[in-house]
Amino acid sequence: MRSLLALALLTSLAATGCHSPYVETTVSNHTGKPIELLEVDYPSASFGTQNLATGADFHYRFKVLGSGPTKLLYTDSAHQEHKSDGPFLKEGAEGSLAIAITTASVTWQPAPTVTR
Repeated sequence: MRSLLALALLTSLAATGCHSPYVETTVSNHTGKPIELLEVDYPSASFGTQNLATGADFHYRFKVLGSGPTKLLYTDSAHQEHKSDGPFLKEGAEGSLAIAITTASVTWQPAPTVTR
């Protein structure tokens, strides 16, 4: 009987669904040259990679804890450091964020929003 009750409780929890908001991010290198070091800072943490080949994408998913600005820092193949300020994120933000790096600029689209 207890196992039947536990199974019913687990099924009920799965049906109602626990939703944890996150931001699905893709950083794309459209510079025509490799990027040697890449870091994305967001409220309370950061992520990155050592190398991003020409034409490659880097995918990362994160949860926003706290509120604050985002920022991209990267070093190109000529060892030049670059910085780009991104959108302000609020705690609980979710959605997708595409960061495209070109020789002329960095674009951020769209800014994730809080949906609750």
